Amino acid sequence: MKTYTQLTEQERYQIYALKQAGQSDSRIAVFLGRHKSTISRELERNSRGGEYQPEQAHHLTLERRRAKIRPRFGGSVWIQVTLLLQMDWSPQQISGRLKLEQGISVSHEYIYQYIYANKRSGGDLYRHPRCQKKRRKRYGSYDRRGKIPNRVSIDERPEIVEERSRVGDWEGDCVIGKNHQGALVTLVERKSLYKLVYWW
Repeated sequence: MKTYTQLTEQERYQIYALKQAGQSDSRIAVFLGRHKSTISRELERNSRGGEYQPEQAHHLTLERRRAKIRPRFGGSVWIQVTLLLQMDWSPQQISGRLKLEQGISVSHEYIYQYIYANKRSGGDLYRHPRCQKKRRKRYGSYDRRGKIPNRVSIDERPEIVEERSRVGDWEGDCVIGKNHQGALVTLVERKSLYKLVYWW
């Protein structure tokens, strides 16, 4: 039995590009390896004014997810956590102390989430040395993506391209479907925003 997983931000951009290319919900579902109802529900829930924008759709989804989360601990617990972090205690030490002295089970991972949330809101708890947790790549350190031989970095393109003052500067992107079933190439002219989408 397959377990449902939330659509990723990348998948939302793929849905947008495929819709722009005139593909049906069924074809998009096949390309992404998703159920048709997942695509239909995504377009229905996250379109605004009859238009689907991937960045807005992802933001709306995250907002709904955050609204469902109820705090598991009162403010007094997080005051203690904050004070101990400022004293350069590690999340593991804080978790252990709260459990030992007060019988409160706050995992160190939950404390890391608290640190990241504090950083997003402009706080500085992440600056404390013992709170700097290295984020690991989900699939290990080996980069499986293909490499283009003799490629030129995007940083080396002429400065005039950034000004969008002339027609003729294009940006392209390519996406391979799940299990290499199908591919999508998008080209966008930077000044006019004229788009070309190829699907096969």
